[in-house]
Amino acid sequence: MVFFFAALDPHVLPASAAPDKLKPTDPYALIFGTVWGPDNRPVYGITVRIRRVSDKKPKWEVYSDHSGEFAQRVPAGKADYVVGADLKHVKTTDGQVLHLAEEVPVHVEYDERVDIGLHLTK
Repeated sequence: MVFFFAALDPHVLPASAAPDKLKPTDPYALIFGTVWGPDNRPVYGITVRIRRVSDKKPKWEVYSDHSGEFAQRVPAGKADYVVGADLKHVKTTDGQVLHLAEEVPVHVEYDERVDIGLHLTK
């Protein structure tokens, strides 16, 4: 049984199989945001996707909390990201489909916090 857990430890796996995650001691930047609905109120439970500009697929996926807020650690250093939302099957209480007004570009220089807002429209 001990061997089974040790085999799942990412430090034991070859580098190519280990997940690309930040270690707790690694420096990081923080992308922090709020998802706003068409009525300018925060929206809970929206899937937020973050990717590097050079990537086609998102690398991180987080969800907005009850205050409409989300946060994701990204590696510290100069980089550009795009933040968007997956709104499949998301509708207003009266059944209208929601859309993302636009994806938000984020530029990170150092180990800093960048605050953004994602705005949804009908």
